[in-house]
Amino acid sequence: MIIDSRGKATISNDGATILKLLDVVHPAAKTLVDIARAQDAEVGDGTTKVTILATEFLKQARPFLEEGVHPTVIVRAFRIAEKMSLKKVEELACHIKKIAPSEQRQMLEKCAATSLSSKLVAAHKGFFAKLVVDAVSVLDDHLPLKMIGIKKVSGGALEDSFLISGVAFKKTFIYAGFEMQPKSYKFPKIALLNIELELKAEKENAEVRVHSVEEYQKIVDAEWQILYEKLEILHKSGAKIVLSKLPIGDVATQYFADRDMFCAGRVPEDDLSRTQMACGGSVQTTVQGLSENALGSCEIFEEIQIGSERFNIFKGCPQARTCTIILRGGAEQFMEETERSLHQVHQGFGRCIAAVEV
Repeated sequence: MIIDSRGKATISNDGATILKLLDVVHPAAKTLVDIARAQDAEVGDGTTKVTILATEFLKQARPFLEEGVHPTVIVRAFRIAEKMSLKKVEELACHIKKIAPSEQRQMLEKCAATSLSSKLVAAHKGFFAKLVVDAVSVLDDHLPLKMIGIKKVSGGALEDSFLISGVAFKKTFIYAGFEMQPKSYKFPKIALLNIELELKAEKENAEVRVHSVEEYQKIVDAEWQILYEKLEILHKSGAKIVLSKLPIGDVATQYFADRDMFCAGRVPEDDLSRTQMACGGSVQTTVQGLSENALGSCEIFEEIQIGSERFNIFKGCPQARTCTIILRGGAEQFMEETERSLHQVHQGFGRCIAAVEV
């Protein structure tokens, strides 16, 4: 357990996470931290092992340095050992492309379970190994691992975790009128925005001087007209679902509800980006000139209840296959560690599938 300066507790046995949270000062120790980070970024697993192995190399090399052996001689010996190690690994490797699909799946599950054996979820490694294999199997052949989302929902047991074939994210902040909006569509058009759809307050220290009530009313009318023009353009575009990274206010929410449209504002950037990659279209910074080519689509959209949370789900995405793991559990720290474990397994597991030998 590590408690940072803000009092946040982190429970983990992941080497990269622990080293990242430590306040390392010594240059040699910083090098070990960089090694762990590189291992985590490239492979996703083995961060603790690579740190311990590098430390042992330094420990074994120290007596030779004290005896006056030049560092280049030691490095040359390490490189010879590297070649011998790689040769031995190649002898032990198994060709996963040359076996039957059923045997290949069993081997991949074993690879995932091996990676999970050192994690806090080791007691459930069989369950999560199958979940990871199912998740990666949903993806396209080039395996874009960023298309796998992991969402945490408090409550239930770890075994209650499940996989959704599609994009899923938690229901965002809502305004009055949201209850009247439809919560399910078939083959809807989706507008992805990065603009506010609400009446904005003046900026800090702004000042507007008017000399009559009529002038003030003109300003108010202009604001309303600009907002309604944006909403009308979205309605005429044929979009049934409107998602925005920025807020969608109560006026826009009620406007969409009256026209059987669904909207969600303050959508996290990662979720909006994954929706765009899966459903197509593009994120718009203005509604002017909005065309059908800028809209995304999917086969089914629905909002469902999972535990104490409601989720928006997009299934049958045409541009890219994607999936979302709904992670259940108790303590928040334990769920965060489980999320980190699954993320590392995804990275290493993706390399296993792409590789010819394991």
